[in-house]
Amino acid sequence: MNKTNSNIQGVGFLVLAMLIFSLQNIAVKWIGGDYSVLEIVTFRSLIAMPCTLLFYRYEGQRGLPSTQRHKLEYVRGFFLFLSYTTHFMGLAALPLADVESIRFSAPLMITLLSVVLLGEKVGPRRWLALVVGFMGILFIVRPGSATFNIGSIFILISVLFYALSVMIIRKLQTTDSSATMAYYSSLVYLMAAFILAPLAIVVGESPDAHPSIAFLFRAWAMPTLLDWLIMSGLGLVWAGGMYFMARAYSLALASVAAPFEYVSLPISVVWGFVIWQEIPTLMTLAGAFLALSSGMYILYRERKERPVKVEHSDASSGNAARST
Repeated sequence: MNKTNSNIQGVGFLVLAMLIFSLQNIAVKWIGGDYSVLEIVTFRSLIAMPCTLLFYRYEGQRGLPSTQRHKLEYVRGFFLFLSYTTHFMGLAALPLADVESIRFSAPLMITLLSVVLLGEKVGPRRWLALVVGFMGILFIVRPGSATFNIGSIFILISVLFYALSVMIIRKLQTTDSSATMAYYSSLVYLMAAFILAPLAIVVGESPDAHPSIAFLFRAWAMPTLLDWLIMSGLGLVWAGGMYFMARAYSLALASVAAPFEYVSLPISVVWGFVIWQEIPTLMTLAGAFLALSSGMYILYRERKERPVKVEHSDASSGNAARST
């Protein structure tokens, strides 16, 4: 009975985390037409970094986070910066439902990279699930059709770099805590955003550019008080989502809680309809169903083949990257 109650509480915390993370997409889509994505990332990181230090204190540590594996931390941070930035670029051009549906390819991408980069073995049933899942993504992206949107490519790039960061997390989790990884990723965000900021000056804005491209090269502007609060609030959203996700996976078994991450799709559908009157197409829903089904099957097979005792650490480490 106690375990059942813990699982229920954990699932509740995870759904709450997904709801909080959805506010990030709303905020970026709301103000994205007036500011550069690099400016938004910078403000978010300035607020997020102190939050990582609070997490570090919560782990019982003192001083600044440190690591013996600086190269891996910096590479992971850069991958997450690229993932985070391209995700926002895709948001500028796509409905929220399409963004979340394409993100369902993350388990598929991680599984494929695990085979290519880590030499993990995947059976024929999981290969079939991968094929089905990627067919679902093609339904959503529809390359070559009249409705194809380049924003879909940026979301796929975002998922690819997220999956690459997960490969690094599997190496770092044996030595570095979640707070340490979050601190270094926020540090890299800041450095990368400042280094790339002159791109807006060098390239300049183009009135005919695709919304995703315009979002990257838009000149920095002094935000209004409300917009500054929204940008800064992204750091607090990240901190809140991270906390509730950590609570979720500390209470519930990963095999029980993880499938509920897919609640992000209906949440995004509701937000998109209420705020922007976005209605997902039948092709998007069909593709999301295929990607969701294959992702859940892969998750089921992985949990079945791994010892239960490592479920918590694997899930919390992998999902920490989702929002950093």
